[in-house]
Amino acid sequence: MFEKLESTKEHYYDLEKQLASPDLLADMDKWQQVNREYVGLKDLVKAYEEYRENEDRISENKEMLEATEDQEFLDLLHEEIHESEKRLEELEEKITFLLIPKDPNDHKNVFVEIRAGAGGDEAGLFAGELYRMYQMYASKSGFKIEEIEFSDQGIGGVKEVIFMVKGEGAYSKLKYESGVHRVQRVPQTETSGRIHTSTATVAVLPEAEDVDVQINESTDIRIDYYRASGAGGQHVNTTDSAVRITHLPTGIVVAVQDEKSQHKNKDKAMKILRARVYEAELEEQQKALSEDRKSQVGTGDRSEKIRTYNFPQSRVTDHRINKTIHQLQDFLDGDIEEMIDALILEDQTKKLELSQEK
Repeated sequence: MFEKLESTKEHYYDLEKQLASPDLLADMDKWQQVNREYVGLKDLVKAYEEYRENEDRISENKEMLEATEDQEFLDLLHEEIHESEKRLEELEEKITFLLIPKDPNDHKNVFVEIRAGAGGDEAGLFAGELYRMYQMYASKSGFKIEEIEFSDQGIGGVKEVIFMVKGEGAYSKLKYESGVHRVQRVPQTETSGRIHTSTATVAVLPEAEDVDVQINESTDIRIDYYRASGAGGQHVNTTDSAVRITHLPTGIVVAVQDEKSQHKNKDKAMKILRARVYEAELEEQQKALSEDRKSQVGTGDRSEKIRTYNFPQSRVTDHRINKTIHQLQDFLDGDIEEMIDALILEDQTKKLELSQEK
């Protein structure tokens, strides 16, 4: 393992030199690609270097043990050796996890789609709360939100919302949110105090780049333009600015009407279409690699119930890892990092177990 890490270290510092090269700086796409690889190796290389430093420290201290008879100094050396050996164990575990193959999409921006599910008006209100939760999480995490499509319910709820979360590593954090989210609470309109259960569906799609999926606009898609309308048929546009794009090979349809500009709506629709086609291709790959799929925390399936938000008990429970957090309102205010970190750790642990089995 350490022979491989030595070559990884050499490659890391070679990438560092490349990043300072004038030739590479002249090609920003290539520079970003090299920088992404460089950043991705940083934690592993730094952990490996610290591991080697601790090994050298232990070796030096053991040599000094042989050369001294001073009891106070001997005790100090033994203590330092013990601390270094303990740190070696920690670093070995850290390095093992860092060697788990990375998801190539982890660095990407993401599209998040939230749709009200079963439960009528209450489901729409819950979908709106989830949207607010992700907005607040994104703000706290330094990500930016761009709303793509929004369909309201008319009473403060959301029928459907599609938005993009922009920032390095957005997909690595939010990819575990795909699935059915369930809420249990007493609606304000419920006079008998009976708890209702409603659902909302979340889908998280990595932003697809041109190299990820090829779409020939002249042969692969059909574009229809029509007049956009708001809730209840109001705010009807006088121009055909709304755009509906159909991907003929897969039958995937995307419609966007939020912008007044036909060009902007088409641009947004194409971005979503690329993401959905890419997602479909990834699903096919995962079916072919069914063993690897077992290593994931959840399948990413939109029909899989992943989490319950229980208002009477002020708790949120993720069913994939059986983790419960009791500060429900804080969670809905965007403090979801603890749950995300637990999901990442569980996913890494399962992938590690699978790699060791192989």
